[in-house]
Amino acid sequence: MRKHIFILSLACVATLCANAKVRLHHLISDNMVVQSNSDVRLWGWAAPGKKVRVTTSWSNQTYNCQSGKDGAWEVRVHTPKAGYTPLTIKFSDGEETTISNVLSGEVWVCAGQSNMEMPVHGFDGCPVEGYNKVVVDARSHSGVRYAKIPATMSMKPQQDANVKWQVVSPETVGNTSATGYFFGRMLEQTLGVPVGLIEANKGGSRVESWLDYDNLKKSTDEKLDSTSIYSVKTDYYRQLVWGNGTFSPIQKYTVKGIIYYQGCSNVGYHTDDYARRLGILVEQWRKAFGCGEIPFYFVEIAPYWYNNANGTDAALLREQQYIASTKIKNCGLIGNNDGAYKWEMKQIHPSQKRKVGERLAFYALSETYGIKGLIYKNPSLDNITVNGSDVCVKLRNTDHGIYPLYGIEGFEIAGTDGKFHPAAARYDWHDGIILSSPNVHKPVEVRYCFKNFQLGTARNQGGLPLLPFRAKIK
Repeated sequence: MRKHIFILSLACVATLCANAKVRLHHLISDNMVVQSNSDVRLWGWAAPGKKVRVTTSWSNQTYNCQSGKDGAWEVRVHTPKAGYTPLTIKFSDGEETTISNVLSGEVWVCAGQSNMEMPVHGFDGCPVEGYNKVVVDARSHSGVRYAKIPATMSMKPQQDANVKWQVVSPETVGNTSATGYFFGRMLEQTLGVPVGLIEANKGGSRVESWLDYDNLKKSTDEKLDSTSIYSVKTDYYRQLVWGNGTFSPIQKYTVKGIIYYQGCSNVGYHTDDYARRLGILVEQWRKAFGCGEIPFYFVEIAPYWYNNANGTDAALLREQQYIASTKIKNCGLIGNNDGAYKWEMKQIHPSQKRKVGERLAFYALSETYGIKGLIYKNPSLDNITVNGSDVCVKLRNTDHGIYPLYGIEGFEIAGTDGKFHPAAARYDWHDGIILSSPNVHKPVEVRYCFKNFQLGTARNQGGLPLLPFRAKIK
């Protein structure tokens, strides 16, 4: 009896091997969006030494490769121009596998922590403004597709993830990243092409959560043995493991760029080194994707009280974000000082995600796609001069004006005693913003919204808020 069972088992194994098909990475699947007009990577696994043939519906060319000893194979396929005509791709190692309803368009990665992860439907007790309007409008944007990578920890870089592409519809739009969707929707309606969003994020994660082993060992003091990592009780703070489990699986995919919303969990944790570490992460990701110096657009953390609305821990992190934006090539920082309502002081997930996503899109449309006429850069400090007890603040990127003209809120000045006082502020077309305070006769320092939670009112002609800053008067 046992002999018959053994023979039957061997027969079953032989049948399975004979019928085995090429296994594709989960992102290489129905409904995917491939980066248009590019040599994109397609990859997967087969029996070791197997010849794999790839053919596409848009070309007569056949692509051939052979799987290695580990069964892995990879080809580069040239994609057509962007369009809404459904495409197919066939893979064969003797038995054929076909993926369908593929579109050629623009592919972006949506990375970061919970404010990027936050879906259109919102979190419990944390709604996204305008949800119902997004749902009823969703059918008009089926050219936007998304793939959400499950948030997973791993000590070793993972090659694949259990994920599938979703076509945006009233039934599916609620589950996609709100910031990512508003970004993708704006790209689609402006460029008139499909947009693919790959969501690889984890709520609460730090920049150290995404850095790889080599960069953490070389450039930080983080402990990298598994005992130390898993002893961090708050799992989403853990270094290394989120990148290995959640980001590594996507790094062969051919993408156009990355949008990033993270930083809250680094408030008070290596804050003074955040700009450098973020720069290392961007370099790491660009190298892994192998698509050149792809654009990296990121979001200033929103106002939040961090247990003390008047504290400056979050302001110091925002300052580091600004420094990073001046050092990282082909990047842009999206101002978000107006990203929370007054009543959201203790809400780490503010509801105004549309403006965040669309500002990211304006930056990409202008810098990456060359669309002219958009106002997309936030005003920022240029220089400061003093005229008696008045302080004159000049700004960059005003686009010919700052408003409101009078009663601008958020500025403070300090004298030689180092104590800051609210400053009366008015806009002068020639001199910039003029500040004064009856409590400061000899100003030596200026700051704008340099607190954990402080909402300013200064905006440029495009309605974009002034980036928070602090500066000593020379």
